[in-house]
Amino acid sequence: MNRRHFLQQAGLFATSGIVTIGTHGWAARAIGQTGSDPKRLIVIFLRGAVDGLSVAVPYQDPSYYSARPRIAIPKPGTAGGALTLNGQFGLHPALATLMPLWQQKRLAFVQCCGSPDGTRSHFDAQDYMESGTPGTKSTRDGWMNRLLATMSGRSPIQAVNVGTTTPRILSGAMPVATVATGRNAARPLPIDRPQVADAFDKIYSGNDKLSQVYKDAREAREALMQDLEKEMQMANNGAALFNAFPGDAQRLARLMARDRRIQLGFLAVGGWDTHVNQGATRGQLATRLQALARGLETLQKDLGKVYNDTTILVMSEFGRTVNENGNGGTDHGHGNLLWVMGGQVRGGSIHGNWRGLAANQLHEGRDLPVTTDFRDVVGSVLQGHLGLDRTQLSQVFPNYRPSKTLALV
Repeated sequence: MNRRHFLQQAGLFATSGIVTIGTHGWAARAIGQTGSDPKRLIVIFLRGAVDGLSVAVPYQDPSYYSARPRIAIPKPGTAGGALTLNGQFGLHPALATLMPLWQQKRLAFVQCCGSPDGTRSHFDAQDYMESGTPGTKSTRDGWMNRLLATMSGRSPIQAVNVGTTTPRILSGAMPVATVATGRNAARPLPIDRPQVADAFDKIYSGNDKLSQVYKDAREAREALMQDLEKEMQMANNGAALFNAFPGDAQRLARLMARDRRIQLGFLAVGGWDTHVNQGATRGQLATRLQALARGLETLQKDLGKVYNDTTILVMSEFGRTVNENGNGGTDHGHGNLLWVMGGQVRGGSIHGNWRGLAANQLHEGRDLPVTTDFRDVVGSVLQGHLGLDRTQLSQVFPNYRPSKTLALV
């Protein structure tokens, strides 16, 4: 048994544990807790391709209702109708609790946004959006990992993923901490036993690369376990939360609020591939949107004062067809809706080049076109919120020249 496998067997890098550290890179010692609060970025990826036309409803376009006789969201002012956003688009009523953010101008949308690559494969489209290099499969790391490499004050817990494995978007040379979803987050591991920890500390006391990885993982786990212990004490007697996303969002928010070393956060939410029985005001999609809204509310609430320095991006791999299918659902599309919310977001507006739903304006006659590359949106946030310069931005999105800058933050 080699040393790396021994570490994995001992549970320090197990995917069911609270912390895993990228084992192909280095990590500097954690920065202290002094100084001004850093800017934060949280990315929420809706896996499965959410139907953006049901989130921001183009109720003024008659083609919308002719294309979706069963699943269209009714116009504002009618039973189960959309909530007016700007006179052209309305918000799905399942997202009603987010309307205050829109009214406070802390929530914005970008229409017809996405990856320029035309694939309809979930796997490929997610890979391209997470690698930040659409159409190129040879990219080894994700754009959030490259972003981490541009940031100062590196720490083993500077980026935190909530999930079971490190996602594509965070994979790469820089260390990333992973917090398990649900109630498994604080489950003890063998490495938490003093006698096991002492033995490992002696074995990996050197200055070699693997010893450094071990030390960084131990430091990250100890820091996050302390934070989680405090959070669990504040919870409702340890009762299970109503579903996975709001609970995971709460956990991430409280960790970030408590520990200023955590600057990047990532959560993925599945279940958006609505080929059958998508529903309209009520139904499968509406239920998922309600849970999403609760999770986003939780992020805002539990981040506390940190929310003012946080920007949250909500994205999905592609949109869905304009026309509903024969099963009361929608199929894989192209352009979609990207959400931006946060304490410094210039919200209350819908960005992007909207061309309407007439057949001659659609991609391949069936989908929303991509008129805004998602990298233009992310890049605008990275520059305006995190302060990246053009050189740093080119490191995050290599071989890409932004075509526009959006006034989002």
